[in-house]
Amino acid sequence: MFNKIYDYVKKIIKQNYIYLLILFISFFILTFPLPYYIDAPGGLINVSERLDVEDGYPINGSLNLAYISEFKANIPTLIYALFNKDWEIIKQEEVVANNETIEENDYRNHLLLEEANQNAIMVAFDKADLDYEISNRKINIIYIYEQSDTDLKIGDQIIEVNGVKVNNKEEVLNEVNKSDNIKFKVLNEGIVYERYANKVLINDEKLIGIMLCETKEVTSSKNIEINFKKSESGPSGGFMMSLAIYDYLTREDLTNGLKIVGTGTIDELGNVGVIGGIKHKIKAAVKEKADIFFVPTENYEEAKLTVLEENLNIELVEVKHIDDAINYLKSIN
Repeated sequence: MFNKIYDYVKKIIKQNYIYLLILFISFFILTFPLPYYIDAPGGLINVSERLDVEDGYPINGSLNLAYISEFKANIPTLIYALFNKDWEIIKQEEVVANNETIEENDYRNHLLLEEANQNAIMVAFDKADLDYEISNRKINIIYIYEQSDTDLKIGDQIIEVNGVKVNNKEEVLNEVNKSDNIKFKVLNEGIVYERYANKVLINDEKLIGIMLCETKEVTSSKNIEINFKKSESGPSGGFMMSLAIYDYLTREDLTNGLKIVGTGTIDELGNVGVIGGIKHKIKAAVKEKADIFFVPTENYEEAKLTVLEENLNIELVEVKHIDDAINYLKSIN
């Protein structure tokens, strides 16, 4: 019986070897791992539609964040990117650091999205002069530089620094600045650990070489629900999210029927921070026929150059603080 099966399989392979060879080569070409990613213009997310604001006022236009499409390169896409000016080849270590896993990278970006959303609510309520409360602050370690001299772990929640209890990122930095050799008390998966970090030279600065993310619970006088997909992460939508929440909270509609796009991080004080991939985000906005694009100050020169070189038809507005965007939109209404 086994001989019959063997003969049958052998016959099938002999009759279809060219097809099977092509299939094998195609599979190899499409799955062979390359140390590159591709960045390309993505699209827009209407953040107005990702929000459910209790008793919110209507918005006639739209407030959108622009995103880039990023994917692992294979041989065909890498070749295509060499001839497509809108596709950018990125080294793998620029996306996922050598000393972190893809899971750790995802953990970092999802926590940064959580932090951005909470900051967005706080800033919007501050601007609308409405009450809210903050509780359950957590200072989380989300990245550790390769050069660091420490036994801290990604996922550690910092409780104490050099014996001093800390409640926010600013207090952590204040304590860290007092010494070159720091002792930490951290919480990780319900267990308390004692850890250390010694400052080292990183980019000509003495640092302990960690990245922090501060999450908290924001309880506001109006219920806010933010609905992002599991595949969406990162902090670059914080500014536009805050602007959209503010627009729902106030009677005057800032959009005036326009399709408004922007990008940028947001901190608790309303400052708009730098992001990556600005040229791809502008092209995505142009493709979607946006009227206005809000650009963080630190990205503005590159954005302006992109519009000039590509002869793109879109109005760029530089923003350093959310007030810049609010005041601009009020001025054109």
